Formats: sequence, structure tokens, C-alpha cells
Amino acid sequence: MARPHRIDLAPLTQWITAAALQQPQALPELLMQRLAIGRRAAGRLLQRLAAAQWLSVEGTPRRRRYRPGALRQVVVRYALAGLQEDQAWRRDFAPCLLLPAEVQRMAQHAFTELVDNAVEHSGGTQLTVSLRQTPLQLQLLVSDDGCGLFRHVARHCAIDEPALAMLELAKGKLTSAPARHCGRGLCFTSRLADVFDVHADGAGFQRRAWQPGQWHASGTALAGRAGTSVYLAIALDTPRTLDGVLRAASLDGRGYGFETTRVPLGLLTAGSGLLASRADARRVVARLAQFRRVELDFAGIDAIGHGFADELLRVFGGAHPEVALVPVSAGPRVAAMLQAAAAG
Repeated sequence: MARPHRIDLAPLTQWITAAALQQPQALPELLMQRLAIGRRAAGRLLQRLAAAQWLSVEGTPRRRRYRPGALRQVVVRYALAGLQEDQAWRRDFAPCLLLPAEVQRMAQHAFTELVDNAVEHSGGTQLTVSLRQTPLQLQLLVSDDGCGLFRHVARHCAIDEPALAMLELAKGKLTSAPARHCGRGLCFTSRLADVFDVHADGAGFQRRAWQPGQWHASGTALAGRAGTSVYLAIALDTPRTLDGVLRAASLDGRGYGFETTRVPLGLLTAGSGLLASRADARRVVARLAQFRRVELDFAGIDAIGHGFADELLRVFGGAHPEVALVPVSAGPRVAAMLQAAAAG
């Protein structure tokens, strides 16, 4: 006798969390209807979902009641036209989560910023949002079918190379619509996360909060895929808070001004570890006059040229003494060249 076909759990996990909240006692019937299976098969599926921690089970065998388990996931596809990110969060996602209060605040901030970016800037028609909670992490993936982040930056900000666009986005205050936005969204959202990945236009970049330099080119860019995908993960036991991240960008660490930034210089080197030219330095200092304090992150930089250091410290530094340039993660060779340039 042929064994019954084993149903894949993966598609079920995309909606079982919301279903367990909305119809906790009717899940067997819901599965029977959705999958065209019998009651016994539906019962076996519910047992598998409970064993995999997608569901928790309460009550007696005759009157079972299902609730979301330690693993939770909701996947929703939206039309971008008229989408309001706050309503999508409150209606479709927030009720399905059970998070520490500070992680919930960061999740809401990241969700609304990334969805608003897609609505305002992508020029696409569809958006897919997947939010998963595990016992250790919150994971968020936002993907649109628009023009792609780096093509958008090239079109509106005249920055043609994805690595240079990512450098400017990492600095912050880059926006294609200054009348409506201030360029904080992607920059601050990335700082909330332990893991942050951006894929668009055949290019990919990642930020790992624990790694020196933090920002790196990714070898997993989704070539040929339209639109932009942003993935982030936040540890549920993170000491990070939304207020802490926002206040860290102020000069005194107590306000909410965007007065300080960090520049990941490794994005400019394409893996060579060398920054030699004045042109490189001019790319680094572009728009830095908008800040009061700038950390120049030399992680991954093995050497710099005298022209680079001179343009950075004497030329820009002399023209903008109000901007404090603070080298960090500089090795001995880099530090010596910076010291020589500063001494004139």
C-alpha cells in the first residue's frame, strides 16, 4: 500500500502563526479546507507543526486549542499603491509577535522605515514582507519589484557605483527627496540590527555589528533580480535599544540630532586594502560638512597614500575645522601616514 504524500511544512509556516491567533480552535478544519486533506492528515500536520515549535497546544484531546509557538512567521504580499506602513504593521504583523519591549520597538521602526522606502522610492508595484521570530532572533525581509536601490541613487544623486552609493547611505543624510525625507531611514535601521544585508541591481552589501569595519561587499548578490531586498536580524537578548541608537548619533549622546557618523572606508577599496589618491579622499569627505564629528573607520585598510591623507586632513580639515575627523581602527602604517599629514 502506497504511503500518503508527506506535506512540506515550509509553505504552512508562512501563515500558520496568524491562523493560530485568528482561529485557534478551528485549525484542523482550516487545514482540511486549504489542503484538501482529511481530518486524520490534518491532525498529523498539526502534531508536526507543534513538534517543530510553530504551534503550542492546550486543552484536552477532544477540545484542543492551538496558539503560536516559539517559532512564528508571517509573510504578506502587498500592492505598493496606497500602502500605509503603520497600518500594515498594526494589522498584519504586530499581533503575531511576542517580543521583548525594546526589540518590539526596534522591529516596528525597521519595518515602517523599510516599507516606507519601498512605497516612496522604489517605483515598483508589489512588496513582499516576511517577518520571523525564533527563540533567539527577529528576522525581517522586505523585497520590492521596483527599479533597485543603486539605480535609484545613480538616477537621483549622480552616484553610479554601488559601492560609492552604499558608502553614502552608510554615512546617512543621503536622500533623493530632501523636501520629504532626511536620509536617516536605511542608515539608522542598519544600526539597529546585528545582521543587515542589502541586495539590488546585481550588487550586495552586508553589515555585521560585531565585525571590524562592519560594512562589506557581499558575494551573494541576486543578479538578474528586479528591485531591492533588505534583510535584517536582531538578537532577542540584544542590549541595543532604539533610543540608544538614535541618541548615539548626537554629539553629546543625549539628544536626537544627527551630528555624528561613521564612514566605512573599506567599501572604497574593492578588497585591495589601499586608499592612495586624492580622488579617494574627496569621495570620503563628500557631504561630511553636514556633521560635527566623523569617525573614519580604517578597518581592513592596510595602507594609505600621502595624497589621500593630505586631502583628508589638511585640505578638508583645514576648510572645515568645525568637523572633528576621528580615525578609528587604524593600523601602525596608516596611523603614521595620518600623523605625517596632520603635521604638514
